[in-house]
Amino acid sequence: VQLQASGGGLVQAGGSLRLSCAASGRTVSTYAMGWFRQAPGKERESVATISWGGSNIYYSDFVKGRFTISRDNAKNTVYLQMKRLMPEDTATYYCATTVKGTSSTLYHEGTADYWGQGTQVTVSS
Repeated sequence: VQLQASGGGLVQAGGSLRLSCAASGRTVSTYAMGWFRQAPGKERESVATISWGGSNIYYSDFVKGRFTISRDNAKNTVYLQMKRLMPEDTATYYCATTVKGTSSTLYHEGTADYWGQGTQVTVSS
């Protein structure tokens, strides 16, 4: 499975961005998927994960209410809609998927089988 993340960029605080992660090589429609981020000098953290059917979703407390994760299994793609962005959201965002795990294990353990290359999000104040 190859994951291609896109949609990052430079945005002012309060603005919005929509990240996309397109999978290829194999269908991921039965896999949990998620978004993670890593800021310079900090550890990677879970942002949001979603089960294969979309019914089980996890968000970090910091993004809850501002970010929305969704997926389109027909397109083999997962999205992260980010609103009311803050400078603290500046990071490289990675998408990932787990073959046998769940959205819960992916969120709480960060154990993914495949990772995307990352897309940079920079929020200016």
